[in-house]
Amino acid sequence: MAGVNKVILVGNLGKDPEVRHTPQGMAVGNFPIATSESWNDKSGQKQERTEWHRIVVWGKLAELCQRYLSKGRKAYVEGRLQTRAWDDKDGNKRYTTEIVATTVQFLDSAAGAGAERSSGGGGMGDDPFGAPPDFGDPNGGSSDEIPF
Repeated sequence: MAGVNKVILVGNLGKDPEVRHTPQGMAVGNFPIATSESWNDKSGQKQERTEWHRIVVWGKLAELCQRYLSKGRKAYVEGRLQTRAWDDKDGNKRYTTEIVATTVQFLDSAAGAGAERSSGGGGMGDDPFGAPPDFGDPNGGSSDEIPF
């Protein structure tokens, strides 16, 4: 039986999405999302922890995120964990773990944008999470060449 690699997050963008294009013309975007949890410690004091997650989006989904998302906006992200390695300018091996998103839901509206589905459809409707789009190989064979 194969393993399961699935991540679901709801959080706020830490900065505007940045979109670049691979040499083959495929759009690839990235942005950080913050998720927070709070609890009361043994002495009853409220504690809070924020985790930052690196999100990568491909193709039309990257373009939609760039168009409709911005710093501070709340989003639902569904995807898979991926760790990449590359050599930095000094020849040191570097690693990053990121979430390759297959679905992004825009949970709050800004400037009348409304909620967009990952497939580019209308609002959230009866199926709030929709089906992930099929962009074929989301890495386009070149994700290791883009160390951001």
